[in-house]
This record gives sequence, structure tokens and C-alpha cells, in this order.
Amino acid sequence: MQKYLDIYFDTNKKLRALQYAMSTIHWDSNTEAPRGCFAQRGKNSAVISELVYKLSTDKVYIDAIKNIYEQREKLDPVMRHEIEKQKCEVDKTSRIPMEEYIKFTELLENARQMYFDAKAKSDYNLFKPYLEQIITYNKNYTVWQQTDKLSGYDVLLDEYEKGFTQKDFDNFFNVLREKLVPFVKKVTSKKLKFNDSWINAYFPADKQKEFSQYLEGVMCFDLNRGLMKESEHPFTLSVDSTNVRFTTHFYENMVASAIFSTIHELGHATYEQQVDPALNDTMSGGGVSMGMHESQSRFYENIVGRSYEFWQRHYPKLVETFPNELKGVTLDDFYKGINLAECSLIRTEADELTYALHIMIRYEIEKRMISGEIGVEELPKEWNKLYKEYLGVDVPNDKMGILQDVHWAGGTIGYFPTYALGSAYASQIYHKMSQDIDTKKEMGSENLKQINLWLKDKIHKYGSTMDPKDILKSATGEAFNPNYYVDYLINKYGKIYDIK
Repeated sequence: MQKYLDIYFDTNKKLRALQYAMSTIHWDSNTEAPRGCFAQRGKNSAVISELVYKLSTDKVYIDAIKNIYEQREKLDPVMRHEIEKQKCEVDKTSRIPMEEYIKFTELLENARQMYFDAKAKSDYNLFKPYLEQIITYNKNYTVWQQTDKLSGYDVLLDEYEKGFTQKDFDNFFNVLREKLVPFVKKVTSKKLKFNDSWINAYFPADKQKEFSQYLEGVMCFDLNRGLMKESEHPFTLSVDSTNVRFTTHFYENMVASAIFSTIHELGHATYEQQVDPALNDTMSGGGVSMGMHESQSRFYENIVGRSYEFWQRHYPKLVETFPNELKGVTLDDFYKGINLAECSLIRTEADELTYALHIMIRYEIEKRMISGEIGVEELPKEWNKLYKEYLGVDVPNDKMGILQDVHWAGGTIGYFPTYALGSAYASQIYHKMSQDIDTKKEMGSENLKQINLWLKDKIHKYGSTMDPKDILKSATGEAFNPNYYVDYLINKYGKIYDIK
């Protein structure tokens, strides 16, 4: 077997290097690359993608994986899981026609830039032809990857959260419809009294950046292995645990947006920095799934970052940073403001309570988009209709409607449901964590070191050496249970809004 292991490790070293190059291009594209470079950059990305494709589908490499796979019982559990996962991945890649794989990579490079142009002009028609091609590719992908167990939209869902199908997500969202939606209606019908003068007041961007840097310290982000920049859509990129980068944004009339975008992305970044360094030279490093990754970002953003205990400790620093802007605004005013629940238009700015409704809308659209029930021409109308039905709001334009999210421009269909799933995972993880450590005390500490250590030991260090369902069960002692999410939200918002 050693001959095959040598081939496997040598090829993976090259694949990781190419991925490093692609990651750097992606980072540059979304932070500071000049607009004029995008067409040429797309061509260069296509060349790298071709190299990746050829390496990952090379007969010698595939034969090595197959031979190791056949002898996998001789491997340690981590390596066995990796080779099973890699066997699955090379099988998937080999089913994609090379010319389609390369064309799609180049399409996405151009589609993202056209998406940003379309969003700036609030004109869906500019982006529509690109989206049509992206949907067509994803439909073709479901055919190429169809198995006895997975077909249609399930193929795409499995890409982002292995083991979760449309049936699983339907059951999850049905629990939310039954138990959470009626509660949301009760909460959003009440008026929360507090001084809200600060919510849309002017907060200088340079000072917002200063506070975001303070938050890096609170969350123990290692600046020797990571950095922060700005982008239109905040995101986190990790090459390995030694190179973790994230972006945030600063809206001068929405200070909370910067604060929670920063905490959210730092949640992703903390996960990546706490993966066992021994996995950096394997194909098992990095977060295990989108759902588990979102559980970490939303745990830090909402459960910790919107808690009273966290701001008891850190609100004085915020006031010190913005003494004039927050003059007369009490801790209670601020706490109620960051937990204000209302039906709104923008997913990324949605409150913790109503957030899942935004995801349910996207989930319903994606199901019907992939099944062919609705086409690109009908998408804005369907989007607007569901926002009225689920959240009772009218969508004024494309920018605040169908064009508000970048995900489809990046080719990621099937990703959205993991956001809601991640929030539910987070509540279940929080329930278990609270049995092991004094979470309220640690949320109000100078930094989140003890919380980080618990998550590292239970989740982060494993990287992707197990499936997400197994990591969740290992960390919490039970299988996924959405009722923790519902109970957490009802308990928290019941207290804030005085609903018995």
C-alpha cells in the first residue's frame, strides 16, 4: 500500500498548493483587486482549475485512492475517514465533463463581477443571463452526481451538509413553522420601549474599525495567523490553520452591522484557527461542513455577542470609542436595540428571532428552481411574493430583494438551508456547554478563552475528520434536535418582550 500512499500524498501536496493559489485570487478579488483585472483573472483561474481537474482526475491518482480505499481497514480512523471522503470526491469530479468544469469556473469569475454591478444598479436583468447558466450547471450537476440515495436538490444539499436531505430540512422547517412562527408573530406585534436614537445614527467608519480590532482581542483571534479587511459581503477564507482571513464592512449609519458582521466572521475564523495543526498537511483540515461552520459563527454572533453578559463587560469600551454617539444611551437601551425583533427585508441584517424565516424563503425558492418549477424570469416575482407572505414586507427593488445575496453568483445552490441549521446546532451546543462550564460568567469575561477552549476540544480540533452528524453527537451526546433552538429563542425573547 505504501506505493499508493506516496502517490496520494504527493498529489495532494500539489492540489493544496493550487488551492492556495485559488484562495488567494478569491481573497484578492473580493478585497482590493482593480476592476480592470477581472476578465484576465478569470482566464488565469480557468488555467488553474484545469490543472486541478487534471490532477484530481489523473488515472494514477485515482488508482492510488481506489487501492488505498480497498485496504482502508488497515488505516487509522482519521486516515480511513479521509480516504473514504476523497474516494467520494474524486468519483464526483470524474463525473463532471472537464470542459464543463473549466467553463463553470470562468463563468463564476465573470458572474460575480456582473452580480456586483447589477446589485449596485438594482437591475436583476443584468445578472439574469449569468444566473440562468449557473442554475443550468447545477441542474446538470445533480444528474452527473445522482445515486440510488440522492437525486435532484438532495445532491446539492449533501454538498454543504453531508447526511441532510430535503426530507430532513423539510422536517426541521416544519418544526419552526409549527412552534416558532406563531411566537414570532406575538413578538413582532409588540412595541419594545427603549432609546433607539443610536441605531441609525452616524458612527465614523474609522472608529468602527477600531472597535472591530478590539473585538479581535476579545475573541482571542491570533493576528500572527490571520488578518481582517473590508469587503461588500463579509466572508472568511482559510487556507489552513496558519492562514485564516476574514472581512467585515462598515456602514456609518448602521454601527450594529459592523459589530455583528465582525463577531460572526470571527466565529468562522476561530473555528479554522483551532483546527488541529497536524491536519494542515492533510485533506482533513478545515471546518467539517457549512452547517457546523454556521453553528460557530452564529453561536458567537448571537448567543454570546447579543447576550446581556457580554455587553455588561464590553459596552463601556464601546462608549469609550463613541462617547458622543452613545451619550445618554444606557446598556439596557443598547441590549434591547441589538435584540430588537422585527420583520425586515435584508437577511444579513435580520434579527436573531426572524432570521430563519429569511432562510425558509430561499430554501423554498431553491427547491423549485432546481426542480424546474420556476425559471429565472419568475424569480424576482416569487421572491417578493414569499417576503410578503412570510414576513409581511414589500420588496421595493432588486437590490433589496433578489440581488441581496451573493451566494448564487458564486454557484452555491443548496448552501442557504445550512444557515438555519447552524443556528439550531448552536443552540444544542450551547445547551451542552452550559452543563460543563459557567457560560454566563465566561460570556462576561475579559475574553472568550474558556469558551474557545471548550469548542476547540469538542468540535474545532477535529477539522473534517468525522461527518458533521457524528461531531454534533460527540459534542452534545445526542443527535440533532431542533427543539433546543426553538426553546432558546422563546426563552430569550419571552424575557426581552415580557411574553409569558
